[in-house]
Amino acid sequence: MNKRYTWLEEEYDSLRKQSLARQWNTVESVCDRAGTWIQVEGKPLLNLSSNNYLGLAHDQRIVEAGKKAAAEWGAGATASRLVHGNYALYDELEQQLAAWKQREGALVFANGYQANTGVIAALAGRGDAVFSDRLNHASIVDGIVLSRAEHFRYRHNDMEHLEFLLKKHQDARRKWIVTDSIFSMDGDKAPLLELVQLRDRYDAMLMVDEAHAGGVRGEEGQGLCHELGISGKVDVLMGTFSKAFGVYGAYVCADEIIIRYLMTKARSLVYSTALPPAVIGSNLASLSLVQTESWRRRAVRQNALVFRQLLRSHGFTVDEEDTPIIPLTLGENDWTLQFSRRLRQRGIAAVAIRPPTVPAGTARIRFAVMADHTREELEWACEQVSEIRNELQREGR
Repeated sequence: MNKRYTWLEEEYDSLRKQSLARQWNTVESVCDRAGTWIQVEGKPLLNLSSNNYLGLAHDQRIVEAGKKAAAEWGAGATASRLVHGNYALYDELEQQLAAWKQREGALVFANGYQANTGVIAALAGRGDAVFSDRLNHASIVDGIVLSRAEHFRYRHNDMEHLEFLLKKHQDARRKWIVTDSIFSMDGDKAPLLELVQLRDRYDAMLMVDEAHAGGVRGEEGQGLCHELGISGKVDVLMGTFSKAFGVYGAYVCADEIIIRYLMTKARSLVYSTALPPAVIGSNLASLSLVQTESWRRRAVRQNALVFRQLLRSHGFTVDEEDTPIIPLTLGENDWTLQFSRRLRQRGIAAVAIRPPTVPAGTARIRFAVMADHTREELEWACEQVSEIRNELQREGR
């Protein structure tokens, strides 16, 4: 080994000893049309770790729409949107997004990470203050760091703490409050009604990341802000196509003046090649299905309630929520890894989530249900989870 890399070997070894080293499992094939079963290392696994909440990722209508767009427009965009990558498909998608979200404009990004980092870094800067929930996604945190604004993290969903910070820093040039609407590792919801009140009370602006609520919440899947009737009070609504939509990419919806400004100032947009036409075509098809096939939202919500109740009936502690993200907090990194491995041995794909993705001491199995899971599959999965817990307890782990 090159001596220059000795430090890397030492640091990686330290991570490995803390059960924090990461690797991925290659999915060799999808066993059914909905993607509820996958094959890893030759073994079929019930997929309880996917963000494909509505089961649209393998929908042939979306696949065919992507093929059609590629046939018409080519395999790649070949340039950034500000050069010659802005095909008419982009305009069509953004117009439909704006109408769906009932906002003046929309802007499509390559992915959720680029959307959050680009938008926050463009709209906040030195002399500004950004107030962020402690459990917000890493892309929000990184966007605030890139912005060079003052970063104030309030305790998770603690509105008293947020108000204390807003009062303390009310002389900041501009104030932004940023939050997930549904938190990606806990599956709980932000108190959006109270956040809107604080936004107005302290003359702040509000950005809400609807990545895990888009498609799943709201009458036509617009998200939790629409479900609560406060979307018009949110300055920037962000969402992704890579979860409930089953495709790829991200978007923001806002007043036209914000969209116009971001087109010029969001570096992750300006300096990135546009998404391939096939992805945009698939996103257009998925947006239509998200709006019209409301049975998918009802099914995933029902499955979330069922799976939570089944886990409780087996003696596990899970929150009284109705989102498809269901964490089983185990605490220790090594035990959580052992749990995940044994789940796979028993035919279940559910990964161990460890720090820094979650706070130290809260390593967990993150279950995620889909609209296409059957009750029988969920009952069987809970039985396996219970048996693994009993096995590990008998072994003194």
